[in-house]
Amino acid sequence: MESITLKKLKERFFDSVIETHSFRGDDTAVVKRVDIVEICRFLKEMPELSYNFLMDLTAVDYLGKKEPRFEVVYHFYSLKNKQRVRIKVPLPEADPTIDSVSSLWSVANWLERECWDMFGIRFNGHPDLRRILLYEEFQGHPLRKDYPVDKRQPLALPESHT
Repeated sequence: MESITLKKLKERFFDSVIETHSFRGDDTAVVKRVDIVEICRFLKEMPELSYNFLMDLTAVDYLGKKEPRFEVVYHFYSLKNKQRVRIKVPLPEADPTIDSVSSLWSVANWLERECWDMFGIRFNGHPDLRRILLYEEFQGHPLRKDYPVDKRQPLALPESHT
């Protein structure tokens, strides 16, 4: 039996939902990036769903295993309904960009920055998209599968040494 979450998502965003499935009570929807902000707003504000907690936002690099190469993955939780849903958004290597959801969940600000820093996924409309874990001079995005393990990075000195 299909969950209320997946049913409502498919009804409201039938053009954007690519596929859905459930496993052991956890729902997953793969959606097109074009409506991601509206989909997230719907999940959060629809009274029957109330996914008010953005638990995590990350990316996956499928280099050579799947096309499109990247996927941004959102994990939401409804405190009211004690339900989880995972939203996956495929992104091509040529244009790894997606709209920011930081206007809906303030924690997305930090999570999107981490995703940018590690994977190079650009979040359109993000208020402060800059590195969060690595220094600004760092070259590349180390969680990409094609990042060279032995790459030498520029030395970053404290400001007192410049």
